Amino acid sequence: MEKMLPTLPALNSKPPKSARHDKETIVLQLFNGLFNGLSTGSVLLIAALGLAIVFGLMGVINLAHGELMMLGAYTTYVVQNGFKKLGDPWLDTYIFFALPAAFLIAGLFGLVLERGVIRYLYGRPLETLLATWGVSLILQQFVRSVSWTMVIGIALFCLLYFGAIWILQKRPNWGQIRNWAIALILPLSLGIAATVGVLLQNTKKAAIVRPWFSARNVDVTAPAWLRGGFPVGTIQIPYARLFIIVLTIVCVAGLYWFLNRSRWGLRIRSVTQNRTMSACLGIPTESVDALTFFLGSGLAGIAGCAITLLGSVGPNLGSNYIVDTFLVVVVGGVGKIVGTIVAAMSIGTIDYLISSQTFVPLFSAIEPLKQFFEFIGTSSMSKVMVFALIIVFLQVRPAGIFPQKGRSVDA
Repeated sequence: MEKMLPTLPALNSKPPKSARHDKETIVLQLFNGLFNGLSTGSVLLIAALGLAIVFGLMGVINLAHGELMMLGAYTTYVVQNGFKKLGDPWLDTYIFFALPAAFLIAGLFGLVLERGVIRYLYGRPLETLLATWGVSLILQQFVRSVSWTMVIGIALFCLLYFGAIWILQKRPNWGQIRNWAIALILPLSLGIAATVGVLLQNTKKAAIVRPWFSARNVDVTAPAWLRGGFPVGTIQIPYARLFIIVLTIVCVAGLYWFLNRSRWGLRIRSVTQNRTMSACLGIPTESVDALTFFLGSGLAGIAGCAITLLGSVGPNLGSNYIVDTFLVVVVGGVGKIVGTIVAAMSIGTIDYLISSQTFVPLFSAIEPLKQFFEFIGTSSMSKVMVFALIIVFLQVRPAGIFPQKGRSVDA
């Protein structure tokens, strides 16, 4: 009797249906993780673009950049509440009004910060870092406590102090009495404004005393056309994240056009390369600094508006993004837009893939790697992993992906 040979599978036989289903599920989960990581990296990119041009031009480490994002987010919340009173169909269009409003509010505050604080600290990085850190703490507390009482007090102080200074500047002997005038007007204006604030605080009108936002988080509802998403297999691609990616592309294209096709953009690039030579050629470097800070702060405001589509808004919103934003600037290369784009997308994607445990199904057959990615899948450990990868990368390329070049740099 002949020995029965084992039946070999056909070369073109298909794997079991369950195996194909598992592979499709893993591929879809990986695609979903990559897409969500790109949308998270897009928010980092918008914020990092502003920080990159400010840090690359003036060498200013602005720790209040995250709070500028917070101002943009709260501006979006206020605009949304205003459009709620108008009702449909205006409510679905509030995002198009919130974006320019967030840009202007954050940009104007950044301009005031540069003109009032940072311009006196150029060339002193430690003092600039401490000053902007103090401004960030003030902004956080301001958002928690702001009310009509505080706004009236601040407006009264500005009216008394700057109004008196403006009147006295017309005197021919202003240079001689300047210090004495400031020493007298400043405490007097503060005293009057504080007295009025205390009197208003003691009134029984809740609308004047009640804080606008308080310390709690507030929710911004996305327009109806940005809710939901379209299905791809068993997953869903959110419309809000698609909108953020498109918004990022528009911001990058607009910034590229401004820096490379406009007169002021040429001046900004010139000052970035060599400030001393630019000043000798007649470029107003102080105006360039102010414009750059306005532009960078405005981009932070747009990033804050985009963040409202991903979650709630709170006073600590900026501190959750400022470290990642600085990492993007350092890894990409100071003042390099292309490097900022690559670094933002890489850091955002890797951070999301690790924190969402997207790698776990990919290594299900290798138990040690599976346990490793499950362990670092928490938010805190994912940050540690990303920081470790960045440290290793900077050991190889300390100047970033695209190092800055120029006469002043080479010197």
